[in-house]
Amino acid sequence: MKKIFSIGLSLLLSLSAFAQTSVQKGTWRAVVVNKGGELPFGLEIEPAGKANTYTVYVINGKERLKMDPSTLKGDSLHIPMELFDAELIGKVSGKELTGVYKKKRGKQYVTIPFRAQYGKSYRFAPTPQPTTWNIAGKYATTFGEASKAVGVFEQKGSKVAASFLTPTGDYRYLDGDIIGDSLFLSTYDGSHLFLFKAKLEKNKISGDFFSGPTGKSTFVSVKDESASLPDEKSLTFLKPGYEKVTFEFPEAKTGQKLSLDDPRFKGKVVVLQIMGSWCPNCMDETNFMVPWYNKNKKRGVEFVGLSFERSADFKESQPKLIKMIDRFKIPYPVVLAGVPDQSASASLPMLNKIMGYPTTIYIDRKGNVREIHTGFSGPGTGKYYDKFVEDFNLLMDKLIAEK
Repeated sequence: MKKIFSIGLSLLLSLSAFAQTSVQKGTWRAVVVNKGGELPFGLEIEPAGKANTYTVYVINGKERLKMDPSTLKGDSLHIPMELFDAELIGKVSGKELTGVYKKKRGKQYVTIPFRAQYGKSYRFAPTPQPTTWNIAGKYATTFGEASKAVGVFEQKGSKVAASFLTPTGDYRYLDGDIIGDSLFLSTYDGSHLFLFKAKLEKNKISGDFFSGPTGKSTFVSVKDESASLPDEKSLTFLKPGYEKVTFEFPEAKTGQKLSLDDPRFKGKVVVLQIMGSWCPNCMDETNFMVPWYNKNKKRGVEFVGLSFERSADFKESQPKLIKMIDRFKIPYPVVLAGVPDQSASASLPMLNKIMGYPTTIYIDRKGNVREIHTGFSGPGTGKYYDKFVEDFNLLMDKLIAEK
């Protein structure tokens, strides 16, 4: 009897401890470990109201990116980003989380170590270090042997915020520190895992760029305030003999075919977003497009999202499309246009090619294509994002004013 009582008491104490597992509210310093070593980012965790549920934000410099609803399952916190088939899982032990980052690739999951520590908010340097380096400005950048980009750097003390603009998009929010004669930058958004380790020289930054769990390349950035990229309005264009874009694709929520011949588009300015639920840059563009559309739709404007998904099977891709629509509260139709690795001629044969996601097509009231813009300079690029917003509004005002 005494033995049974002892076993029962132990079980009761174990269950009690299990039931009391919770996650500290506040700031956490998180790291995942890829080929370059520790890749740090911030987390803000707060109870969501329902038992064992939490609201989690990823912090990258100025970015505060909300993850999907997070859940405490047993002794582990699950922090998903379902659009990217990615998840952080950390066993809770007081002020520490220890576990893995996992991301689906094909039908398999890739995992790397993850951990987080409560009450820490630094990136790379536990305490800011005095520096005589001033790296703020614009840089002509080469990744590997050929890939061209423009680096933009902002600096306050030894803290650095940066991004790289490419012909097909940008590297979003990079945050980091100058330590001695070295620069360290990182970002995590559920899909991107970017880590930069570089040496500083006069007017030059060079080193290694680690991406995802295993990717690695070199990069060289040379200060050049005139650095530029190919004209984003010239990369994708209509083939000779075409003036219009035509399509008939299934709409995400209903499955019914949608066409620009539908009455809702007649006599209106139409913006086509070539996008994908897997694309972080498309996420940034959608965060701009949705409120703009809501504010301006009565001016005679319609938007359509042409989404290129991992699978051309509508039943397989529909749940991902609906999650994207719900997450960003997209009020305009989104259709399944194809898969991203197919040639443009398969789905949109009037285009020469689709070079990057997102790509945005502007159509006037007569149904003619007036401009095609490859890529998107998101808010992490600072003044380049401001320039995009300015140019977008000027073009839309012009098209809306036309009769």
